[in-house]
Amino acid sequence: MGDQVTLRTRKFIRNPLLGRKQMVVDVLHPGRPNVSKDELRSKLSELYKASKDQVSCFGFRTQYGGGKSTGFALIYDSAEAMKKFEPRYRLVRYGQATKIEKASRQQRKQRKNRAKTLRGTAKAKSAGEKKKK
Repeated sequence: MGDQVTLRTRKFIRNPLLGRKQMVVDVLHPGRPNVSKDELRSKLSELYKASKDQVSCFGFRTQYGGGKSTGFALIYDSAEAMKKFEPRYRLVRYGQATKIEKASRQQRKQRKNRAKTLRGTAKAKSAGEKKKK
């Protein structure tokens, strides 16, 4: 299956301030519905002689009719540069960071508004009780 995948890069830019190479990637995959980002990362790392931990792929859209997808790729000079500049949600996708678990947006707003009705030390106590539950 993986033999029929061809990668073409265009609009290649070297970005020294962010320590990376950035490019648009065209993926030709006739006879396949799509190619996984994990597979694309490994192929790009081979192509540009970098570690798989330094490659980030995102924004892929398959053209109507299939057989071709286009997206964006970043290849960092080091894993440290990737951790520094890459958004946290993408690092979580690649397993290089852990997701921060927090209450839903609506629950946080409700807790804030309930705390508005209280004054002084009661406000701190109510916030503590909500966290325990």
